[in-house]
Amino acid sequence: MSGFRNIVKKEIKELLTPATILPIVLMTIIFAAIGGTMSGIEEEIHTPPVIGLINENNTTFSSIASNVFYENAEVVFNSTIGSDKEVAIEQIREEGGVALIVIPKNFTERIKNDMPGEIEVYWIMKGAGLMDTISSGSVEKILGLVSLDISSKLIEDNSTANATIVLSPTTRMETTNFKGVDFKGISPGQITSMLSAQSTTIPIVMMMIIIMAGQMVISSMALEKENKTLETLLTLPVKRTSIVAGKIAASAIIGLLLAFVYMLGIGYYMQSFQMGDMSSVNFDLSLSSLDLLLVGISLFVALVAALSLCMLLGTLAKNYKSAQTLTVPITMMALFPMLITMFTDFDTLPLGLKTLVFAIPFSHPMMAARALLFDDYMLVIAGIVYVTIFAIIIIGIVVWVFRTDRLLTGSTNTKKLFKFKK
Repeated sequence: MSGFRNIVKKEIKELLTPATILPIVLMTIIFAAIGGTMSGIEEEIHTPPVIGLINENNTTFSSIASNVFYENAEVVFNSTIGSDKEVAIEQIREEGGVALIVIPKNFTERIKNDMPGEIEVYWIMKGAGLMDTISSGSVEKILGLVSLDISSKLIEDNSTANATIVLSPTTRMETTNFKGVDFKGISPGQITSMLSAQSTTIPIVMMMIIIMAGQMVISSMALEKENKTLETLLTLPVKRTSIVAGKIAASAIIGLLLAFVYMLGIGYYMQSFQMGDMSSVNFDLSLSSLDLLLVGISLFVALVAALSLCMLLGTLAKNYKSAQTLTVPITMMALFPMLITMFTDFDTLPLGLKTLVFAIPFSHPMMAARALLFDDYMLVIAGIVYVTIFAIIIIGIVVWVFRTDRLLTGSTNTKKLFKFKK
């Protein structure tokens, strides 16, 4: 039994290392954060949307519409003819509302004259993520209920209105305010759909680039240790700082190449990106040459940070097999901002989650394109500065590790890492 216990202890010591514990801890933290974010979806779906209502036509069909809104939404602003729409929108915005609904004076008259009654909808769009459109989607469902109740009333009264009006008695005149820009004739869902390239394609491509580059660097470090190439390199009369500088420079060149290819791809992609129904909007939703340059710089510094971090993780690998588990932290750090960017907008995140997303260096190039579409240069430049500082710190740590015997001994014992002279 003593032999069995010794073997168990030996195997546990070999398996229970920072290289195996760190990925599990990071995965737990990241999945907990994702779970906390996603858990609010169901609650928000069942929460009545916050709206404002101006009824300028207090007659039969407008009263039906008003009752539907009162029953299915939280009306924080209620008024009749003569209300200032700008004041109403500002008040609704302060209450966290999603839309101002205006029922015009001629609403009932138009329906009785075989014309669809117009409902003006002023959308207050906070973000372009999939979760940010839940409230606006709820309001659209309520607008559908309004048409359904009016249709039922027309049928109940044996109305002589034509079948088209009975089936579709209302129409919408929509204006969406997003990041200070008014998009007339466009709903939040349409804007989200049109920005889906920035919400899905770019983060996925970014994640793949970071994962592939990370696996390449970690595997390279592990193979050098397994083949004793690194040991030979460290015994040569070359300064450790020169070795690190050379590896970082090579990684930076790879990062620059990937960034350049990425910039070319996104440049052609954005040129062919048609705005469709947004052609009537007097606002240019395209990236300029300066914007593309900033996206490229953001990607480059993020890749340098990723490659430096992978080099640091690679020092923990004893062989090529153990290196495969070390790619997990990089994968999760790239996956987390990708999911957050797809489902939510950075501006609408809670402060704690916003801080976490900003702290992950890989999130910044994923957010850069969408931010630059709306001239949010401060976020992009702040991200570039932060990621650059992060990369410099990681490079400094890598240089320190190369100056120790960690790469040769493979030890994680602090007593062996720090040798103090008596």
